[in-house]
Amino acid sequence: MIDINMLQLIFIIGFVVLIGYVMLLLFYRIKWNSIPNYTSDALHQNTFVSIIVAARNEEDNIEKLIQSIIAQTYPASHYELIIIDDFSSDQTVSIIKPHLNNQIRLLEMRNYIADGSITAYKKKAIALGIEHSKGSLMITTDADCMMGKDWLQTIVNVYEEKKPVMMVMPVVIHCKNRFVEIFQTLDFMSLQGITGVVVHHKLMGMCNGANLAYTKNIFNEVGGFEGIDNIASGDDYLLMHKIGALYPNEMLFVKSKNVVVETAAIQNWKAFFQQRIRWASKAEKYQDKRILPVLMLVYFVNVSLLVLLIASVVLMKMIAIKYLVLLLLIKTIFELIFLLPVAKFFNKEKWLWWFPLMQPFHICYTVVAGWLGKFGNYEWKSRNVK
Repeated sequence: MIDINMLQLIFIIGFVVLIGYVMLLLFYRIKWNSIPNYTSDALHQNTFVSIIVAARNEEDNIEKLIQSIIAQTYPASHYELIIIDDFSSDQTVSIIKPHLNNQIRLLEMRNYIADGSITAYKKKAIALGIEHSKGSLMITTDADCMMGKDWLQTIVNVYEEKKPVMMVMPVVIHCKNRFVEIFQTLDFMSLQGITGVVVHHKLMGMCNGANLAYTKNIFNEVGGFEGIDNIASGDDYLLMHKIGALYPNEMLFVKSKNVVVETAAIQNWKAFFQQRIRWASKAEKYQDKRILPVLMLVYFVNVSLLVLLIASVVLMKMIAIKYLVLLLLIKTIFELIFLLPVAKFFNKEKWLWWFPLMQPFHICYTVVAGWLGKFGNYEWKSRNVK
């Protein structure tokens, strides 16, 4: 049973941990603002690019992706789109086939492996696409994504000017006026801000496969997904660790609105939790252990707040409520301080008004998803993964 003395101890521990979290957020804000916005009037067009997309049951999205690629200002003769179908059971393949030509190609995994024979289907799909690609620069994105017309030209400009082995680029969630979508948008936007900071300043590796580029040579040099192909997810982050081990200073975050990719929001809470559990499950696989103290700090901040929330309900004491409100207020204010410049970059400032209302949901999901990511299993693309 929680008594007042224990409640005070929980508050003190929570406050101390929260101070560390606040300092981290202020550091992230300063470092985000110091990342230069990439601009260039050049039109570099010497690189043949292969865009690699793994698709499974994407009949609602794949047409929009194809149209986004076709609309690119980069010359059609200088890039190809390779879509790898991952045993889709809907109309994904039928929608793709009318678009097939020398520029747009389809690989069906059923022609290469048996369903149920491997664990990491997305990694296998990407590796298959790269194996059959003609480009020197690989760009991965997802079947539920859309991008602006200058996306590809800007990526090539950066690549030809700076010659990185890997480029990490921003992703934003397409948001409508639904609570579940607004919540995802704000949560994901904070992750993108942190990604920009840690990659640009060489602090650690973070990325998202919805908008990631690397050379074919470097993919082959590190052995592709060899050694991580027993893990269902991690086609982005775990690959980045392999590349970063060899070339820690040659990875680049591209801070440009031209390269932002917009991805579809998850439509229900169950699927959202499954995604976050999947993300959390990769934590123990990280080779770059610098991220673990950050993850632990964030986790324990939210655990302490959840305990205070439960104590407030159980005890019904004003002191418990005061402790909870104080810590929540500090957390919310400093998270907003960090998020504001990131939201401006993504043109999402209007959603920040919702942020204080989402704190209880964010605390609960962080604790639950973190726990289940370690000890539970999850469902991904209609497959159950342990």
